[in-house]
Amino acid sequence: MGRRYRLYPTVDQEQVLTGWGHKARALWNVALAQRVHVYEQRGRTVRAVEQCRYLTEARAESELAWLAELPAQAGQQVLRRLDAAYDNFFNPEHAAKFPAFKKRGSRLSIPLPGQAVVVRKLNRHWAEVRLPKLGWVRFRLSRPLGGTIRNATVSRDGASWHIAFGVATGIKAAAPNGKPGCGVDFGVAASAYVSTETKPRIKPPGLTDHERARLRHLEQRKARQLTHAKKQNAGKYGNRLRRTIAQIAKLKTREANRRQDFTHQLTTDLAKNHGFVGIEDLRVTSMTASAKGTPQQPGRKVRAKAGLNRSVLDNCPGERRRQLDYKCRLYGSELRTVPPFQTSQTCAACGRVDPESRKGCGRLFACVRCGHEDDADHNASVEIEARARRTGGSDINSTRRRRTVPSPAHQRRRTRETQPATYS
Repeated sequence: MGRRYRLYPTVDQEQVLTGWGHKARALWNVALAQRVHVYEQRGRTVRAVEQCRYLTEARAESELAWLAELPAQAGQQVLRRLDAAYDNFFNPEHAAKFPAFKKRGSRLSIPLPGQAVVVRKLNRHWAEVRLPKLGWVRFRLSRPLGGTIRNATVSRDGASWHIAFGVATGIKAAAPNGKPGCGVDFGVAASAYVSTETKPRIKPPGLTDHERARLRHLEQRKARQLTHAKKQNAGKYGNRLRRTIAQIAKLKTREANRRQDFTHQLTTDLAKNHGFVGIEDLRVTSMTASAKGTPQQPGRKVRAKAGLNRSVLDNCPGERRRQLDYKCRLYGSELRTVPPFQTSQTCAACGRVDPESRKGCGRLFACVRCGHEDDADHNASVEIEARARRTGGSDINSTRRRRTVPSPAHQRRRTRETQPATYS
């Protein structure tokens, strides 16, 4: 299980952590560049075990003194995470792309193994963690750890520092709770409509009107400052531009936290109070693909599609599915995915499929066969529940990729097609 807490470093500790974050990012880029170069020149793969030996030698050289400032355990964890990124890329069941180089504006992150950190409780609400080469740092104990620490990650978002622990809790899947099931239709106008409820659940706005106006003002200021930096400062960022970027990041972090809070409350309630939760097996990547097309065949209504994509991603259906996957096991429930085909055009009363039952994709569903009328999203959620009961959780007609074991020849061909083409 993951445990994430708000970290409160001192000013000096914050400067050290910021430097570590940039050094960990640079190490990732150097290690990835080395792997790509070795494969292109010699046709072989370098793994973390070999690169850890190079890292030990590099830390002793004066030309690479910045590597010695980063804790050795953190550097080794960076290389192991690069291994995991490669494994995900070659895993046919994982949608990961080839590992990418990290920009300076990427989120700062310092990974550490569980043996490198020590946690002690100060009182009911506060604790502190001892980080290598830094000492004790306080964090808000918002919930008990509840297990043995296996790993830790110090990170910084747009507003503050956090520390996340990977904890071995020993908790097993709960027995079936015996409660009635439900179907849930995730949408944009109605964030979630549960089949057993009469009103939809609406996600509150991520930002208030005042915050949205300030964000627009800051983005306009950033555009002006970027233009000035390109013309007058050879593209280098000044302190004013960095402050503007930090203020924008703080507002966007606040919006993301509110979105995450609503998602956690929704998924916890669904998993805790139902025997099974039926959802559509959506392909979010395909749903939010750009409509701009190509220069030869340009797309139509590109800006409207971009706005729809933002609305879909703001409701984060993929994150809701991920949370339901593990929360259902904790609360004795079951997550059942059903084919999403024509759920919005199927009558939940008689089963008739007809696009005329929902003209213009409006909020009203009126069956042309039996005359059944209902809210379109609620009708879809009832149909999702019915399909979840029939399939019993199996992925019949699933839109996701099947479990396949690729041959070694397929893996080599995929590597040749992807790696040199991306980093030639």
